[in-house]
Order: sequence, then C-alpha cells, then structure tokens
Amino acid sequence: MKGGLSVRSTRLVQEFLAESFTRKLALAEMAAVCGLSPYHFMRAFSRTFGMPPHQYVLDLRLDLAERLLADSRMTIADIAHASGFSSQSHFTTVMKKYRGVTPMQSRTGKLNPKIR
Repeated sequence: MKGGLSVRSTRLVQEFLAESFTRKLALAEMAAVCGLSPYHFMRAFSRTFGMPPHQYVLDLRLDLAERLLADSRMTIADIAHASGFSSQSHFTTVMKKYRGVTPMQSRTGKLNPKIR
C-alpha cells in the first residue's frame, strides 16, 4: 500500500504488539521495530491498519479483556491490570467508549441494544 508499512514491517510490528500490548508502549519503541521515525511510523501504521497505533493497542487490550471477562473468575480490577489498562476506571471508560458496554455488562451479557 502506497505510504503504508512494508509487508515485513507490518509483520514485525504485529508480532511485537501481540507480545507487548499489555505493557506501557511508547510510539518511538513501536517505530524502532520498523526502523522508522515516530512521525513516519504513525502515518504509515495508520495507512496500513486504518487506525493509529494507540487505537490498535486499545483494541488488542479490549479483545483480551473481553475474553477474560467471559472465561474467568478474575475481578474486573485484575482483568484491567492484566489487559494493560492503568486502572479499573480507565478500563471501564475505554470499554464503554469503544465497545458500548461496561466490563460488568460484558461479563453478564447485557449488551447495548444499539449494538445488537
């Protein structure tokens, strides 16, 4: 894709993020995986994935959190921490904004009727 990441860089950054998304990540660290400046990485990543790196990482974290909410007896605070969110309240805010439900609603299966 013109202006996007190369196939190799795309694979490298996907592998890096799959292994690292639960910890604090700096844009410069992600860019270094591809050998690009943060500015060029941000533009190329967004063009390749259709979203900025921050949003991609949030989606990875929310996907993990939803799996943990469905499959485990962990507390919501522990799930927030395990998924890489700074706090339970940050996790709740992000999940409500991007998935339309709170962690408790997700756990109990009470989905937002607008999303169904």
